[in-house]
Amino acid sequence: MHGEYKVPGGKLVVVDLDVVDNTIVDFRLAGDFFLEPDSALGDINAAVNGLPADSDAVSIAAAVRAALPAQATLLGFSPESVAVAIRRSLAQASGWRDYEWQLIHTKAVAPVMQMALDEVLAIEVGEGRRSPTLRIWEWTEPAVVIGSFQSLKNEVDAVQAARHGFTVVRRISGGGAMFMEAGSVITYSIYAPTDLVQGMTFADSYAFLDEWVLTALKSLGIDAYYQPLNDITSPKGKIGGAAQKRLGSGAVLHHVTMSYDMDGDKMVQVLRIGREKLSDKGITSAAKRVDPLRSQTGLSRDAIIDRMKTTFTGLYGAVAGEITEAEYARAAELVETKFGTDEWIGRVP
Repeated sequence: MHGEYKVPGGKLVVVDLDVVDNTIVDFRLAGDFFLEPDSALGDINAAVNGLPADSDAVSIAAAVRAALPAQATLLGFSPESVAVAIRRSLAQASGWRDYEWQLIHTKAVAPVMQMALDEVLAIEVGEGRRSPTLRIWEWTEPAVVIGSFQSLKNEVDAVQAARHGFTVVRRISGGGAMFMEAGSVITYSIYAPTDLVQGMTFADSYAFLDEWVLTALKSLGIDAYYQPLNDITSPKGKIGGAAQKRLGSGAVLHHVTMSYDMDGDKMVQVLRIGREKLSDKGITSAAKRVDPLRSQTGLSRDAIIDRMKTTFTGLYGAVAGEITEAEYARAAELVETKFGTDEWIGRVP
């Protein structure tokens, strides 16, 4: 069995192993990481050989850590990343390049249609009718997108939302509220088979699925990094946040919203954000604009999106795609029966 895991912000960890009578044997660790002393590689291999094949990642990482010499230095990887690679090997997980990716950046649609498209496209990938897809969103009108489990009245000031022309919609993933205006944010969704994240915890999969965008941001001069559980940030403040949903059809939906140039004053009027949450978003003054991408790059939103597309395509070989008329039609049905209904939007009052 063979498994690979690219450590977010780190190096590639590669494992090969066999399983005999539910026991890991002939384990070999490799990769482009750094490890001192050299003999520690043999210590790691010996620690893994003989472990039960159904060991969880925590147990594997503990065995590796216990076997390391006291002065061992690991650069670009960790015992936890070895454990992830092993679990991915045992689960026969796939890699990014195992798929023919589509990249969709199409017309702007209404916020409620965005919610429906996310569900439809994820189901299509899970059921094998669509290849794995990256979709970059565009907006027709301002919106607040609340998480699946958030309280509507606790998160949104309905009077201020109406005053500023914001539609309120609810997505199928968890997490916090997203404040959307055309031209002020960059939002994307990844629709992938769950095999891509097999062997990973939810926390591991968040960083894994966004590694490509960190690469894109760093190429633009932003010192971007992942802050668990689901934040993309930099020394100058938070850039964006991710949310995720695993569907029974065999797909993972992963989406991210990053701030390009948002009106902080308007945001705190529309969203009921307390002082702690305001601070977490990197806003010291309600009147300050939230513009980590614009201020740190000096580039237009379109230019940043172009770099993201180029990076994803270069890494994973994506080709341009479209949303089909049938997918739009199924999404329109979901708008009528689910996402546009008071029952769904207010399901947590």
